[in-house]
Formats: sequence, structure tokens, C-alpha cells
Amino acid sequence: MINLQSIVDSTTNVFSYTGVTPTAAAVAAVSVGLTAVCASWLLDRFQQPTPISVPIPKGRTMIWSALIPHLTLTLLLGPLSVKQMSHLPEADQFYDGGESLENPSIQDPNDPMAIVTYDKVTHRLLGSGHTKVFSEDDVRAAVERSRTAQKQWKKSNFKTRRQLLRLLQDYITKHQREICVVASRETGKTMVDGAFGEVLTTCEKIAWTLKYGENALKSECRPTGMLMLHKIARLEYIPVGVMGAIIPWNYPFHNMYGQIISALFAGNGIVLKVSEYASWSSQYYVSIVHTALESLGYSPDLVQIVTGFGLTGAALVNGGVDKLVFIGSPGIGKVVMRTASETLTPVVLELGGKDAAIVCEDCDFNQVVNLALRGTFQNCGQNCIGLERMIIHKDIYDKFVEALAPKIQSLRQGNPLTGDVDCGAMTMGRAAAEKLEGMVCDAVNSGARLLAGGHVNKSVNSPGGFFQPTLLVDVTPEMYIAQEETFGPIMTLMRAEDDNDAIQKANGVCYGLGSSVFSKDYARAEKIAHALATGMCNINDYGVNYLCQSLPFGGIKLSGFDRFAGVEGLRGCCHMRSVTTDKFYGIRTDIPPPLQYPLTASGFEFCQNLVNLFYNNSLIERSKAAVQLAVIGATEKKPQI
Repeated sequence: MINLQSIVDSTTNVFSYTGVTPTAAAVAAVSVGLTAVCASWLLDRFQQPTPISVPIPKGRTMIWSALIPHLTLTLLLGPLSVKQMSHLPEADQFYDGGESLENPSIQDPNDPMAIVTYDKVTHRLLGSGHTKVFSEDDVRAAVERSRTAQKQWKKSNFKTRRQLLRLLQDYITKHQREICVVASRETGKTMVDGAFGEVLTTCEKIAWTLKYGENALKSECRPTGMLMLHKIARLEYIPVGVMGAIIPWNYPFHNMYGQIISALFAGNGIVLKVSEYASWSSQYYVSIVHTALESLGYSPDLVQIVTGFGLTGAALVNGGVDKLVFIGSPGIGKVVMRTASETLTPVVLELGGKDAAIVCEDCDFNQVVNLALRGTFQNCGQNCIGLERMIIHKDIYDKFVEALAPKIQSLRQGNPLTGDVDCGAMTMGRAAAEKLEGMVCDAVNSGARLLAGGHVNKSVNSPGGFFQPTLLVDVTPEMYIAQEETFGPIMTLMRAEDDNDAIQKANGVCYGLGSSVFSKDYARAEKIAHALATGMCNINDYGVNYLCQSLPFGGIKLSGFDRFAGVEGLRGCCHMRSVTTDKFYGIRTDIPPPLQYPLTASGFEFCQNLVNLFYNNSLIERSKAAVQLAVIGATEKKPQI
């Protein structure tokens, strides 16, 4: 990358020595700098991948006016895709049937082997209106297809794998709106929530993997110690084979691609069981990576999507995958772990959280207010690392309440694709909204004060399940809502007497996923963060650890174990293989005569002196051991073979 500033500075100096005026020199310098940057950009473009073309899912309720600029550019400049790929999915399968369901359910009462697909806001059918429920045999067949394709893919080099990621990145950046519209129709989220949680995070993961992935998976040399000084010791990362992943519905695009990126870059195939609430969008999203694989000459069978309910997920756990990632609830996570134990399939469990933010009285107040709103109401609160508890120091507690109440009361809610709204619908519908209403009601009956929302929103002109953005204050640790994950747009405020009280409240739950600490005193903030029983913590921020893709993601306690993302997550897609080889030609390990079979009487004495030579703390004892070894070596004769 060319540094414009350094070019401008150096060029200005050159011109100044020739007697040119400073202004003219500066203009000339900037011109030279811009020319260099343009040249750099053109060179960069020659290295870009040929774009891929994938049909976009369409629906009668899509906001076509928003796509007019894109369509106009396409007509004027020609197709965005230079090369048309073969075997693309038929676009017709993505059209909705237009029928509106009055009381929708993802389970078809007339066909147990079908999932009903519908818009979570309008309740109109999506696609054909149904997706297939995969049987146990179907799942095993999908695993085998991926395994067959992986035999070729594991031989690919890192250059090829980076080409794949660049193809995906190219497509994603050019189709951000389409990806977010599909996610919105499937889950009810706003376009901004889609841009943040689906597109931005995925692009950052791709960018990190492109830059650092190969280095993370390279063989690394390890020290041998004096005893094996003549050897080279190294650790290799070998693809496990076929990864399995059971992923939730809250971020259908990113949850899928986060697993695909790591699995494929490590040389694996992958089979994903997507949520029954996100089965329609998965067909479009997976077609993107299938097309990219085909464009590089590899089988799209490498990445498999299976859809269904609990039995389909159970079939994947013991269906022959070599490792499994599960993201979901603690209850189901325990079942997954129990099932995986039957085949000793290793599992990564991410089981949600009850994340707290500790806010000290010396915080940057305005920053915390804005982050609290984003951390709570992003994706309508349907985040595993959402801020479910705001623990506020007593000195600023009332000020915090006064600042937040009017903001939350003014949040707009409705159909994300027909206007500007702050919160969309609950993906799991009216039942989820009614559950949240019950939790709020229980808290109020236990002494909490309700200052905003708290009820199923029946004023929205859409049949979807909406729950009002809610502010609950004076929440105490013993309340049900302070202990259980809400997974909804509810901000709860708790008062802290001091730092120790705040830490005790934050740690007083069975979860341990993420956390935040806000204080301008960094030593104080670090001390608080160190005391928190969580797998992740952000000081003076919220959730940014996930945008630092070098960091692993995961929790402790009931939030699960092991990690995905980061160096550790990428290496987790591999087996570790320890390898030793000779350091010097002709120098190899041989068994000393006292230790060769049949053993002699001096065998134990030899071992004893060997230990003393290398590990005794006394230099005198080490010297004695060296002499004794020499004596034994002189008296023992190597047996003839």
C-alpha cells in the first residue's frame, strides 16, 4: 500500500530545493501523490477476483425503489459480473407465493417433513412456502458428499483458499442491500442491524483470515530442550475433515459464513444445520459460496446445508462429522454434548449469556448512553452478547435513568422494509413477545419500575410479533429477569453501591459470556475487568472484541466452552500433529548400550545419571553424573547385530 503522506512530504522537499514557491510545491506534491495512489489502485484491481453472479431472492414485498440506483448502473455499465457461472440456482425458487398466513407456524400440520417459510413481519410465504426436513439418512448422505469433496479441497494451497475468500468478499460488498433484505424478511431485523451484524462482521472476518489465516495455520517449530538438541520439533495443523455446525436464526448470514470461512480456509468441508426459522434465506446464502467454489474448479458439495427440526440436528451430531460447533441454549447444548459423547465427537458450545456492563461514576457519560442503546436494542435485543444488565454506580444512577427514559420511549418500531424504524419484529413471533411481557410483569410485581414499553406492541400495522422497546429500572439480583437471558429489547438497570457491589452483581448469574466496564480510570477499569467471571470483556466499549477477529469468541460457566473465531478458533478446525525430525544430517537417535534389550545391570544407573546430568540443580552433581556416564559408556559394549 502506497503511503500518500510520505510521497507528498518527500515531493514537497524536492520542489522546495529547486526554488519553487511553497504553494506550487505543495500542489505538485499532491498531484504526484494522487497519481501514485491511482497507479496503486489500478495494480490492485488486476489482482482482484473475477466477480461471481448469483440470483437474488425476490419477493413481492421487497422495496424495489431502493434497488433503482443499482439497476440503473447495471444497465449503463453492463453486468457487474464479468464471468457468468454455470449451474446457478433457479431464481424462481426465491419468489414468494404471496399468500398471507393468519396464524403462522414453522411446522406444517399436514406435512411433518416440511418447514413453513414466511416473512416474520408480514407473515407472507417466502419462496415456495416450504423447505425440506432432512431425515437421518439425508444428513448422513450430506456429510458423505462433503467428505468426498473435501478429499480434493484439502490439497488446495492457501493461495487458492484466499481466492475463494476474495470471491466471497467481492460478492458481499456488491450485494450488501440484497443480503440485508433477505435477512430482514427472514428474521424481522432492520437494515442497519443487518449491515452491522450480517455484512460488516462477515467482511471483517474475511479480511482477517485473508491477512493472518495462513500464518495461524503454518507449521511452527517448538523448542526441544537439551536432551533432544539434535532434533527439530514442530507442530502441524491438519484439517479435521468435515466440520459440523448447528447455528441459530438471529444472524442467518453471518452465523453461516462465520463457520464456513474458518472451516474452508483450514481445508475442511462443512455441513451446517441452520435454524428452522432461517431455512429460506440459507438457500440463497449457500448458493453464493457454491458458485464461488465452482468458479475455482471445486465441488459445491464441500458446503452442505441441512434443514429441519431437533431430530435433524441430532442426526448431524452423530452423523459422522469430525467436530461440531453448537450455538444455542444451555438446555439443548447439554443434549448435544451428551449425544456427541456416544461417538466422542469433539464439540464447541456457545450457549448464550446474561452480559453486564458496569458503569462507574467517572465514565464518559454520553458515550455510555449511546453504547447502552446499541448494545441493548441491536437486532431487537436478539444477541447472545447483548447488554442484558446495566449496573450503574449510585452517584450517576438517577442521571442515567433520566437520560435513557425519553430516548427509549421515542424508539420507533414497525416493518423494517417500509420505513425508518429502530426495532423490528421478534423472529420467533408473538409467542416470544408474550414471554417477554411475562418476564417484565414479574419484575414489576417484584418491585422494578417500568419506564418504557413492557408490552406486546399491537399498534404496528403488521401481523408479526412485536415487543416494545423497554426500560426497567431498580432491578435487583433476585428477580427472574436479572438471572435469565431475555433475548429481547429490554434494558434493565441495577444500582451499584461501589465497585465490589457491581462486581458481585455482575458475577451473580450462571452465565459467563461477555461484559463491559466503563471508567476513565484505566487502572480501575482493568481491576474490575480482571474480577469478572466472563470469557470476554470490553473496557470503555461494547462488543468490539468480535470486530477484533484475532480474538477468540466464547464464554465460561453455563455459557459453554472452547472457542470459535480468532487464531484459536481457526486452529480449532484442525487436528494438532506433533512431528520430530533430525536436525543434522547423519546424526540420529540411537539407544545407548545399557538400555538396549536385553537390559544390563547398569541400565538403571545409566538412567539415574542421565537425569542428574540434565536436571539436577547442583553443578557438582551434574559433573559427577557426566563422569559416571562416561565410565558406564566405556565399560559397556554395544551388542553385535
